[in-house]
Amino acid sequence: MTTTAPDRVRLDSHEETADTPLLLTVEEAARRLRIGCTRMYDLMRSGTVRAVYVGRLRRVPTECLQEYVTRLITEGEG
Repeated sequence: MTTTAPDRVRLDSHEETADTPLLLTVEEAARRLRIGCTRMYDLMRSGTVRAVYVGRLRRVPTECLQEYVTRLITEGEG
């Protein structure tokens, strides 16, 4: 019997599977960045981290977190 590995997409050094959420709650996004929810809301309010609305629910696309971290790294090198 042959088994296949789950579908995987490699983004930079981060590996995602088909089950990895594309949109995170504000709390999940803050946890991934290892910051508090208040700071996460501040980053979204200022436009530093983009968020989207799904109906009345605010969600943070995982790619926006990666863009934010990439900017932090780039600015830190300058």
